[in-house]
Amino acid sequence: MTHQDSQLATSPDRRTFMKLTAVATALGAGAQAAQAQVLEESWDKTFAESDRVDHKKVSYTNRLGIDLVADLYVPKGLDRSQRHSALVVGTPFGAVKEQASGVHAQAMAERGFVTLAHDPSYVGESGGQPRRIASHEAMVEDFSAGVDFLGGLPFVNRNQIGAIGVCGSGGFALGAAEIDPRIKAVATVSMYDIGLGNRQGLSRDFDLETLKERLRQVADQRWTEVDGAPRAMAIGTPEKLTEEMGPIPREFFDYYRTPRGYHPRGTTAFTVTSMAPMASFYSFDKLDWVSPRPVLFISGTEAHSRHFSEMAYERASEPKTLHWVEGAGHVDLYDRAELIPFATIQTFFENSFSAT
Repeated sequence: MTHQDSQLATSPDRRTFMKLTAVATALGAGAQAAQAQVLEESWDKTFAESDRVDHKKVSYTNRLGIDLVADLYVPKGLDRSQRHSALVVGTPFGAVKEQASGVHAQAMAERGFVTLAHDPSYVGESGGQPRRIASHEAMVEDFSAGVDFLGGLPFVNRNQIGAIGVCGSGGFALGAAEIDPRIKAVATVSMYDIGLGNRQGLSRDFDLETLKERLRQVADQRWTEVDGAPRAMAIGTPEKLTEEMGPIPREFFDYYRTPRGYHPRGTTAFTVTSMAPMASFYSFDKLDWVSPRPVLFISGTEAHSRHFSEMAYERASEPKTLHWVEGAGHVDLYDRAELIPFATIQTFFENSFSAT
């Protein structure tokens, strides 16, 4: 999740949250589609390559017929004659696998898991046309497609496949686990519920009339595009730092627009017309479908997004755990290895899989 909804939701005027700041842009769909067919093996991540892990770029197709591109991380020296636990790892909303999800996938591979960090449908090197569509059905399906791929590997135990969702993909990982019992355990890190964010931003209170106004604005944009205007894009993270910028967009800027986390495919942009269907995504309402499979929610005590994890924890059935990282903000848990509780995540999945 980028700062867009959270920034608008916390402005003094709640109406500002509903105002669409759209930028018309052409994303080069043809070049993106061709790029998805090329599986480059060169290291192009925003983090250092581990000498304890073997990395390979892979491609597979989801249920919707979209070709996904992902990074497969395997512990060096893994005994491939045996079957091992595996994890599907999802990206923050608007990001790509070379960023935060890759950090988590590689770190968990160092801890013995076979891991897969994928680009969502319509994003990065994955396929899907037109580009930069935000589809909750596709983003949920992408997790199940990752389970398909991992379960097809001869050295993966099909009964020990879990999911990690970072930021926005936390909601999609939960959505996948709700309908796919092959996902045996789920951990979310700095979770955003993108559906809830589109409905009411960071507010705990739902304002139906405000949402209806936003939906009307999206509908107007659809007519504009029907009449020949280029697609309008909602840009998640500002390109430039300004004095007026609040703390939340500054936090995202420090990751996405600096050498720390910048990647050319991680544009943080989605089509404005994606906002309406995304508002219909409810990832918390069916959390009891996951039980008795365990869920782990991880959030920083200083994260502006912490209430998403709190709300999900309240609604989830046992077994469930809410783990706080003292002093950590939202984006800190993207890549700050000294803060991310990898040992806790490791223990959670090991214990979860031992029960299967």
